[in-house]
Formats: sequence, C-alpha cells, structure tokens
Amino acid sequence: MGVSNNITASLNFVGLLCSVPVIGAGIWLASKQDNECLRLARWPVIILGVLLLLVSLAGFVGAYWNKQGLLAAYLFFMVVLILLLLALLVFAFVVTRPDGSYHIPGRSYREYHLAGYSAWLRHYVVDHWARIRLCLSASDVCQRLGREQPFLTVEQYFQTDLSPLQSGCCKPPTMCGYAYVNPTVWINPSNPLGDVDCAAWSNDQGQLCYDCTSCKAGLLGNLRREWRKANVALIVAAVVFIWIYIIGCCAFKNAQTEDLFRRYKQAYVGR
Repeated sequence: MGVSNNITASLNFVGLLCSVPVIGAGIWLASKQDNECLRLARWPVIILGVLLLLVSLAGFVGAYWNKQGLLAAYLFFMVVLILLLLALLVFAFVVTRPDGSYHIPGRSYREYHLAGYSAWLRHYVVDHWARIRLCLSASDVCQRLGREQPFLTVEQYFQTDLSPLQSGCCKPPTMCGYAYVNPTVWINPSNPLGDVDCAAWSNDQGQLCYDCTSCKAGLLGNLRREWRKANVALIVAAVVFIWIYIIGCCAFKNAQTEDLFRRYKQAYVGR
C-alpha cells in the first residue's frame, strides 16, 4: 500500500469516528419528547450519519486494498453527502433563527409567541397539530413536572427554568392572571381577555393548554433549542469531512500518479 493510500485510509478511519457523533446527534434529537410528536427531524440526521459511516468505510477499504474504482466512488458519494450535510445545516439555521420567546418579569422561565418563529415551521405545526396534540396529551410532559420537582410555594414555581414545551403547554399565559394551585391546576383568571389563550386553558389534565397557540410556540421553542445544540456536532463534522475530502482528493491523485509511474518503470525495465 503506497503512501497516498496510507493517508487516505487513515483519513477515512477518522471519518468513521466522526460519523458517530452525527448519528448520536440524530438519535438524541429523535429521543426528545417534542420530536417524537413532531416527527419532523427524527430521521434525516441519523440517516445522513449512517451514510457517512458507510461511505467512509468504503473509502477505508478502497485505500487499504488499493481499489481505485472503490476510491473513485467514495470521492463522488462523499462530496454528495457533504453537500447534503451543508444543506441540512443551512436549512436548520434558517428555520430556527427566529426566536419567539420573551421575558416575563419575576419569572425564571420565558413564554413564547407563535408569530416569532419562521413561517415554514409555523405552517408545519399548524397543519399537523391535530396529531401532535394527541401525542402531547398522551405523554407525561406536564405531569412529570410536578413529580420531578415538587413545588411547595408559588415562588418556587416561578423561579423554575421551565422548558419551552412546559411553559407553553402546561400552564396558562401569565397575562391571563390565573392563580397558581399546582403546576397543572390554575384558577380564577383576573384578566381573562388578556390573551386568546386565556379561554383555551383547562384544568382537565388531558387538555391543559394543548389547544393554545402558546403550546405550538413552546413546541417550536423546544425544537429550536435542541437543533441549536445538535448543530454544534454537525458543524464540527462538516468541517472535518470537508478537510478529509480535500486531502483525500489530493491523495487519490498522487496514488494515480504513483501507479502510472510504477507501470512506466515496469514497462521500461521489461524492455
């Protein structure tokens, strides 16, 4: 195995390792409560990570056993996957850039406006809300809040950093002026006309604020937060794979030159 193929094999071993965080980021996204109900970003990252793993493995095999055809196929498919990874990153940044959250004085958590998010995400959630709502109401996202963090006073609740999903779906908007009883029971609104969601709130544990626009916004707030975290791993992976591809192209050309020189030398010696 020539020096160039040694380099290519080593680089693709690094590529194999770098595909693991991409797959891990996809599995982490798919395991989140909001993504289980949204079904928007469950599989693209996992599928892309698996394809990067398989193509890197093909490049490693091609370099180690000097299979020039396999190496050429590897370079072609790798550039396609890198472009797909970059397209996924750009799409994720564009649709998650707008932030619909806003600060509430005296609260550690934030609340969320649906209009503050990208039009594409808003339309997707609104169009699929009937299914998403059933999924959320069947989950324990709100009930778990009271079990995991038993609040003795309303002040303790107000100083809790609720997730966007919990803030939007498990309580009424603050401007409605509901009185706190426990994390999922609120009574006697002092400003019932302060927001359209005020009338949508229900102490029925299967309904809560799942019919509220704030719940849709909280779902997108969760999605935005998770995608921003996952994008860190995807950016690092994209940079590494781009460098692997560039160096791999140079090594492939050098390997072809070495092979051509070796054949020329053998033909010259054989005369």
